[in-house]
Amino acid sequence: MQLDFTKLDGLLPAVIQDHQTGRVLMVGFMNEEAFRKTVETGFATFYSRSRNKLWLKGESSGHRLVVKEISTDCDVDTVLVKVEALGPGVCHEGYQSCFFRRLEDGEWKIGEERTYDPNAVYGNQG
Repeated sequence: MQLDFTKLDGLLPAVIQDHQTGRVLMVGFMNEEAFRKTVETGFATFYSRSRNKLWLKGESSGHRLVVKEISTDCDVDTVLVKVEALGPGVCHEGYQSCFFRRLEDGEWKIGEERTYDPNAVYGNQG
């Protein structure tokens, strides 16, 4: 069985989930090369649509994602990657998960505290 990279211009959505808690940490995209590197190295690697290149999660921050398990959906066009997150957070805004905003009474509200200072890790990008 081969993964189907044809539906999104050669990309697959990759749902990244904490292997212990089950919390969804982020969603990224993988092309065939990123998927192969993820499998070969054991670290989550993605394809950056904005930069048009591969990126190893944690190459700037050191907050890498160690792959524990990979599964695919019934259409073989999406992967679920269960990981151990190395570092205090996955989100480049300083949170444990990229899903830190919750819709409450029609407004998006931050539902948790930052786990690290993104300026200290990435510098002032603003």
